[in-house]
Amino acid sequence: MDMISSCSPEDIPTVRRHFMTILVVDDEALLVKGIRFNLKSDGYDVITGSNGQEAVDLAKSENPDLIVLDVMMPVMDGLTACSRIREFSDIPIILLTAKVDDMDKLMGFDHGADDYLTKPFNILELKARIRALLRRAGTAEKQEPNKLTGGNITLDLDARNAYMGKELVVLTAKEFDVIEFLMRNANRVYSREALLDTIWAYEYRSDIRTVDVHIRRLREKLEENPAEPQHILTKWGVGYYFRK
Repeated sequence: MDMISSCSPEDIPTVRRHFMTILVVDDEALLVKGIRFNLKSDGYDVITGSNGQEAVDLAKSENPDLIVLDVMMPVMDGLTACSRIREFSDIPIILLTAKVDDMDKLMGFDHGADDYLTKPFNILELKARIRALLRRAGTAEKQEPNKLTGGNITLDLDARNAYMGKELVVLTAKEFDVIEFLMRNANRVYSREALLDTIWAYEYRSDIRTVDVHIRRLREKLEENPAEPQHILTKWGVGYYFRK
């Protein structure tokens, strides 16, 4: 019998431990919740704050391996916080902002940021940028595996391609995000709310049925018999999970 467990955004299992700490600071609670969920599910320790002054204080007291920092925040803005942190630390910093002007990006770099991501963003892009900065800083333990396999389903993470056996299956970007997350956390059940928080995070805040639509489409594309799926499964009344 398969052992499965249920997960919520507040009770997140880890599939591997990096033993690295990420500080996430943003005054948008929903966005912080989604980022925290994603990073903890990837094995990072995560501490959070909601304004620039907390970012400076936590950077001093916790000495994280990387900081994800919003620009527009109360008490102290992210640019000022970035400059203050640079007075005592060279911790890699990724700035988040809704501003898209090139001058805003240049200003962020002038204040000491290492990278810059414009909202709304794909959570997997944020995670990729985090891994790249940690490798550059020499603190990453190892690179992510470039393939995930479960049954006859294989994901090429570098090319973002999916295969059934040797046959290429065309997935949308979000379909790939969903199946990648479920395969990384095989046999763990995620509610629709948790999947929305994790995969759509900042981008999507309304109709929870979008999760059901993506699961149905994935079954149609990746299961030999979508009516009787063997891998992309439902735990009734709880959520969805992937069985290898």
